[in-house]
Amino acid sequence: MAKVTLVFAFLLAVLGLVGYWGTGSAHPTALIPLWIGLALGLFGFLAISPNEKRRKLFMHINVTIGLVGFLGGVIEALRGYAHARAEGLEPDHIALASKLTLAALMFVYVNLCVRSFLAARSAGKV
Repeated sequence: MAKVTLVFAFLLAVLGLVGYWGTGSAHPTALIPLWIGLALGLFGFLAISPNEKRRKLFMHINVTIGLVGFLGGVIEALRGYAHARAEGLEPDHIALASKLTLAALMFVYVNLCVRSFLAARSAGKV
């Protein structure tokens, strides 16, 4: 699962950079997926270890980051959309797509992690 984490970290970094450039480099908050990706990448790299306790610790940290990223992406997408509509404006579609993509990536990642944790538990590795 640690190597899968590194793939998701890369995807999030790309998403952050594309979102930042897509909004004209005017909104540094568009880089939030990049920072989440860097955190996942760091702990994913640390999870590549023969030490089972160390691997479990860092993978649990990563799934927590993933869950926070999912919730943050969903909440911010809904908040941004509702705020724009309340103001009578069209929502920023690039920002909205970036937030929803972040949420979708994190949903898939957390789902994969939970399945991996359950498979490890049922195999008696925990």
